[in-house]
Amino acid sequence: MNIAGHFKTITRHKLLVMEYCFECGLYAQGLAHDLSKYSPTEFIPGCIYYQGDHSPNEAERQAKGYTAAWLHHKGRNKHHLEYWIDYSPTGDHRMCGMEMPVNYVVEMFCDRIAACQIYQGEKYTDASPWEYYDRSRDHYLIHPNTAALLEKLLLMLRDEGEARILAYIRRELVGRGGASS
Repeated sequence: MNIAGHFKTITRHKLLVMEYCFECGLYAQGLAHDLSKYSPTEFIPGCIYYQGDHSPNEAERQAKGYTAAWLHHKGRNKHHLEYWIDYSPTGDHRMCGMEMPVNYVVEMFCDRIAACQIYQGEKYTDASPWEYYDRSRDHYLIHPNTAALLEKLLLMLRDEGEARILAYIRRELVGRGGASS
């Protein structure tokens, strides 16, 4: 069990996401980001399964066959695409991704940058969040419009850099009423 390591990791992550959200103009979301990670349901397993270089959820999943902390987390944090999975409105009883509001897509974008920075350290580049997403996108249940916006932002980060994408988000997505905190 690594209480100090886990606390430092989630706090560094939370503060990074908060900074990015603030730069994008999402102040309330930045302040509230990932507060559930400090709840006993998420914090205790995080300490028990602490890895340091990747999420403790993977180790909990390996040990128990499921991740109670992740199930709790994704059900309370709207910046996770998994929060938005529901039965299709077409009535065919299949599960699919619902379209996410722009402000939560932006927070998810900020979250992915910060997670890559925390876990990759000096190996992080502006391409890292896209590469992480690209490795998993074939199995995501995500609404096509949400996927298109997230991919656009991740590719702009990769190709144009952090300063340009954050300015674009603030000006074009948040500043024009496309998102609100």
